[in-house]
Amino acid sequence: MSALESAIWSSLPMPSFLIDAEDRIVDANPAAEQFLNLSRKALADSPFFDRLAIDAPLDEAFRRVRVDQGALFINFVDVSGGNAPPVQCNIQIAPLQGIPGHVLVTVEPRELAQRLGRAMSVKSAAKSAIGMAEMLAHEIKNPLAGITGAAQLLSMNLSNGDREMTDLIVAESRRIVVLLDQVEQFGNLRPPERKVLNIHDLLDRARKSAMVGFAANMRIIEDYDPSLPSTHVDGDQIIQVFLNLLKNAAEASGSKGGTIRLHTFYDMSLRLRSADGTPLRLPLQVEIIDDGPGLPPAIAADVFEPFVSGRENGTGLGLALVSKIISDHDGWISVDSVPGRTAFRLSLPQAPKEDHGA
Repeated sequence: MSALESAIWSSLPMPSFLIDAEDRIVDANPAAEQFLNLSRKALADSPFFDRLAIDAPLDEAFRRVRVDQGALFINFVDVSGGNAPPVQCNIQIAPLQGIPGHVLVTVEPRELAQRLGRAMSVKSAAKSAIGMAEMLAHEIKNPLAGITGAAQLLSMNLSNGDREMTDLIVAESRRIVVLLDQVEQFGNLRPPERKVLNIHDLLDRARKSAMVGFAANMRIIEDYDPSLPSTHVDGDQIIQVFLNLLKNAAEASGSKGGTIRLHTFYDMSLRLRSADGTPLRLPLQVEIIDDGPGLPPAIAADVFEPFVSGRENGTGLGLALVSKIISDHDGWISVDSVPGRTAFRLSLPQAPKEDHGA
């Protein structure tokens, strides 16, 4: 394999396997190693169907590809390896040109593909919407200040009944200013100043702040993996993310209160690519889970998009800001929500080895 071919093989984002005529693994790319949590060396020369459990009759599919010398696609198939739970995938089987009997098998986890597709679409829409809103925010705030001042002057010479109307004008004007401040915050958010930090220290600071304020009526459970290595983030910005998610969880439960679980664990299965094309591993996982009513189904897929909110009078900017901060850290955020359980999951990078102890 040439240097270029090797680079292409290593850069394929989906788990891929080269299979010989005896259905044994000849090679596996890095994404396949991560998918199965096994090294390339451990996979080499092992029977393909011993390593992956696939809920589809692939023997016949392999035979057809080898005979017809044409690619074959199989969608919506459950695939698992080792002790991992099944993952719904799309599978592509293609003949390897010039090597009789050999095939290339590519496994595409559907959930990751859907999440990536939604994220790219939302990110593009968010950038456009925020850019327009940020441009208008400053111009709108100037006349609002004049309206507020005029209403306050009028109230000085009005009866109590009429003063209620001017008080309403002042209160609503101030509410709009707060909204515009949030919009401007997107554009003014500084680049992350990253340091090597313990993610549990950041969670603890956010938890303590929440418990003496908006989450005073909530029960917060810490379910941490104590062996989790350090991360490489801007501590203040990540604490802001945690506080926003904790506030959402507390507001979802309402005055009756509820339970929030903070869960951390290590998972090497998610790999993305940065803007410059370098691979990104995001093994540090943080989940903030509440037992509230869940997200409205109509907005669940767009919850990180600006101005999408499931609450009355909600701005729809809190989660959009969370998404932006995590994206600026080369991280990943997703949500799974059903009535009684909503889990926001953050995937963050591990601190580079050379930075440990910094």
